[in-house]
Amino acid sequence: MRWLSALAGTLGRLVAFLAVSALCGVLAVGFLAPTVAATWGAANGSVQFFDSLPSELKVTPPARVTKVVAADGSPIASVYSENRTPVPLAAMSPNITNAIIAIEDYRFYEHGGVDTTGILRAVMANFRGDRQGASTLTQQYVANVLKENAIAQGEDPAVLLNGQKSIGDKLREMKLAIALEKQYSKDQILEGYLNIVFFNRDAYGIQAASQHFFSVDAKDLTLPQAALLAGLVNGPSVYDPVTNPDNSLQRRNLVLDAMLKRGYITQAQYTEAVATPIQLAVKPTMQGCAYAAQAQYFCDYVLHQILNDPAYGATADDRLQLLTRGGLTITTTLDPRLQAPAQAQVDATAGANPDKWGTALTTIQPGTGKVLSMAQNTRMLQGQGLDFVTSYNFNVDRLDANGNDLGGAGGFQPGSSMKPVTLTAWLSEGKPTDQVVNAAQRRYPLNYPWKTTCTKVTGAFDDTTVGLGTAPDLQNNEPQWYRPMPVREGIYQSINTATFATAAGLNDFCDIQRAADALGLHDGEGKDQKLDMSTLGNLLGGPNVSPVTMASMFATFSANGTYCVPISITEVKDANGQRIGGQEQKCRAGAISPDVAKAVTNVLQDVLTKGSGYNIKDDAGKTIQLGVPAAAKTGTNQYNSQTWVMGFTKGVATASFFGEALRNPEDRVGRNVVVNGRFWPSVDGAYIAGPQWAFYMQKVVGLFDHGGFDPPPPVLITGKR
Repeated sequence: MRWLSALAGTLGRLVAFLAVSALCGVLAVGFLAPTVAATWGAANGSVQFFDSLPSELKVTPPARVTKVVAADGSPIASVYSENRTPVPLAAMSPNITNAIIAIEDYRFYEHGGVDTTGILRAVMANFRGDRQGASTLTQQYVANVLKENAIAQGEDPAVLLNGQKSIGDKLREMKLAIALEKQYSKDQILEGYLNIVFFNRDAYGIQAASQHFFSVDAKDLTLPQAALLAGLVNGPSVYDPVTNPDNSLQRRNLVLDAMLKRGYITQAQYTEAVATPIQLAVKPTMQGCAYAAQAQYFCDYVLHQILNDPAYGATADDRLQLLTRGGLTITTTLDPRLQAPAQAQVDATAGANPDKWGTALTTIQPGTGKVLSMAQNTRMLQGQGLDFVTSYNFNVDRLDANGNDLGGAGGFQPGSSMKPVTLTAWLSEGKPTDQVVNAAQRRYPLNYPWKTTCTKVTGAFDDTTVGLGTAPDLQNNEPQWYRPMPVREGIYQSINTATFATAAGLNDFCDIQRAADALGLHDGEGKDQKLDMSTLGNLLGGPNVSPVTMASMFATFSANGTYCVPISITEVKDANGQRIGGQEQKCRAGAISPDVAKAVTNVLQDVLTKGSGYNIKDDAGKTIQLGVPAAAKTGTNQYNSQTWVMGFTKGVATASFFGEALRNPEDRVGRNVVVNGRFWPSVDGAYIAGPQWAFYMQKVVGLFDHGGFDPPPPVLITGKR
């Protein structure tokens, strides 16, 4: 029976030889001129199949890392679907090029894309029980390019990486490899291969692999390091040096054997290299805003500006593909000189509070709309600093953040910091700040004769008709303010009844809506939802508005009436360094009259010197002064659970928020609470948001224009020319 077994083995090898010979014949026929190929009658069907295969390969750049950087070029974060940083062949160590050729395709510089000798050798070895591949580096490059192209078209990468190839697939790769060799040089193919090949789920291409496993650039790879990486491509999980160090060591030494055999290294180099233990310096790959070097939530805001902008792709998926695969460089408006103290301040304000109140700071540059800083006292990941974790961005509209219907992102109730809108309408009608209004009036019944040329005014305040749906009589925080007073005093002392008396004295209530629109105010849900100022409760800050929107409003006063749409991106470049986008400054000079803006600013300066802002004190009870001309407005909602200070100098405007950020404002009243170890009978805008604003502004105002404000015309102050 032994002779029968031997005969079977011999026949098997003969069949294998004939099969491979037939394959090589098909390839040979396909490579020859058509007139010669036509004489190969026996292989005619195979030749026709081979001829029908495509011969052109679209070599598109593989997925690359997108970088988000601050205005000064310092890193913020990186985003990618594949961690890859292409480098030229000259920036790769000869150790890696030699190692990959020695182990994967030692005849690389001799064949024309397909190595028929290698195919025959591999098949015979496989029939002997020795597993051996036959794909050349060119074929492997083709296979990787096809995968990348398919993934870019939306196909599942897991399926592509793990799928089985048919004979037709292999023949297709062979034909494409042959054509590729006619189009590109060997060095170009080798460079492309080493930049595209998969080493690890966190490392695509040799530069990323070098950094990931050894924390070095590809040009600095040592012989043992290069041999390990060259061995890794054959089985990234099997030979992973982190999870399978023994397998990795054996594979590395196999590569070194091949390098010695092919003459790439000397015996002495080989001996030293195989004696070298695996010495990893794994650099964890951290992508996305959760791992941002600075400004996590600003980073998230920037990415949403890209994802929501059709300029970067017709569909949401197109934009996501560009962002995660395009190798973009997104230069932002962030100023690290402001960001660092902003983050430190919000952390200090309430970071240690066990009740986890939210704090936020957003700074905008007047006259440009540039968002210079954006900070809040939470982190996106557990274990990153303070143990207050949320993906919500407190500073922006829900459209621009990872928010949902549960609340958190999408703005907060600004309270009395909305009162300057009514003041703007008053001044726009030419009325002076020192004119007296009747702040003693507390009732505005259902039939109150508001003067309006547009939408009907809704809402009413009247104790006697609460059963009909009216709110109770208007309330002020303290009883001594129910009296006639100048409009100016009503603002700097933040008197609710004075604001309503001002609105009642307007020639057209609709001027409040016009002022709000001109100042860029909109609901925190998104930019297309304007605030409805015909609802009386909104005069006192009832709707949710984001800090970035409020900062823009106050920046308009600082810029003498020039409103600028907030921008966070100055330039977007593609992987080739070509500018493909960016947010242009969209400023409207005269959005409100310059004289009106100057008069509003003049009143808001009084807030800090003798009004509600005079209560912005340090722990010793001393009023915090910036030492430069500044203006501000405090704001507190009716539950004392969402509080603000909006303040500005000539050069910067900052919205400061403290309060309930993740739940409905009525779910937790800001009274009789402890914050950072201090008991507060009630929380007011000046008490916590105020010092947060003042301490931060002290650190940054000197970096920008901090001169005096332009004086308003006397007619808007006293009514006299």
